[in-house]
Amino acid sequence: MTVAAPGKEERTEVRVEVDGRALTIVNLEKVMYPRTGTTKGEVLDYYARIAPVLLPHLADRAVTRIRWPHGTGDKSFFEKNAPAGAPSWLRVVTVPTTGSRTKSGEEGELRFPIIDSLAALTYLVNLASLELHVHQWTVTRKGKTRNPNRLVIDLDPGDPAGLMECAQVALLVKERLAKDGLNCVPVTSGSKGLHLYAGLPPTGSGQPIGRTSDEVRDYAREIAEELEKEHPKLVVSQMTKTRRGGKVFLDWSQNTGAKTTISPYSLRGRDSPMVAAPRTWDEIEVGAEDPLGLEQLRFNEVLDRVDEYGDLLGLGGAPGTDQ
Repeated sequence: MTVAAPGKEERTEVRVEVDGRALTIVNLEKVMYPRTGTTKGEVLDYYARIAPVLLPHLADRAVTRIRWPHGTGDKSFFEKNAPAGAPSWLRVVTVPTTGSRTKSGEEGELRFPIIDSLAALTYLVNLASLELHVHQWTVTRKGKTRNPNRLVIDLDPGDPAGLMECAQVALLVKERLAKDGLNCVPVTSGSKGLHLYAGLPPTGSGQPIGRTSDEVRDYAREIAEELEKEHPKLVVSQMTKTRRGGKVFLDWSQNTGAKTTISPYSLRGRDSPMVAAPRTWDEIEVGAEDPLGLEQLRFNEVLDRVDEYGDLLGLGGAPGTDQ
């Protein structure tokens, strides 16, 4: 069906049923990635096919979206609150917020959507939500926030450093976390760097790490500062860009309660449809030795990998979750 409101461009509509929910999908032919000609229909197809491994990592997490209404060749915007006119079945959680998260700078509340089904995922992606960003904490069914159940470290290279240097630092972080009994999994970010995820043990398990967001953040910061002292020519722990040239910024701040990180398996709003993709440590070891040995992955490559290997992240979305 083609619909045209007075003074507006025509749009095509397709009515579908997803998980028993009626949805109207619009503009399947719209080009979302001009460089590759990738359409909205292809984006929706990717998210539908990746959903079995994506949804567990979104489970019970408030989702911030970055939307590109006219594709990645045009402007984008962040959206934290559930969209106006969202269907009543879309799960929404109300989270108290500090002034840093609101336009007015005052404390208040945000009404985040929770993506707990293919229908919810399809609804939000249909609104041109290419990127899905989540916190490291989760919420209960009643909407109460839990402590974080995973730690994330974002490895961000400063030019001329690249993925090879990120892979070298990733191996250092892996070794250091292992000393504290934490196993981490690498994820190429789909942008420039690498993310490392480690599931956190249950509270009171005797591990040398607290469980509030601030405690997890401070622990990650200690790791960053320790590695910076040991490898000053490769690692930097401060955000100051003037200190990051040729080094890898070990961003510990992603564990702050108010911050989000791109979800594993989410698309990125780049020139091409790249994905935040879980990798093997064998791949990271190769990438640490060869500047061409590790590259970011496109959505078709990620689908092929999932078909072959399943979910390499393996955290199940909620390791050691508090009830």
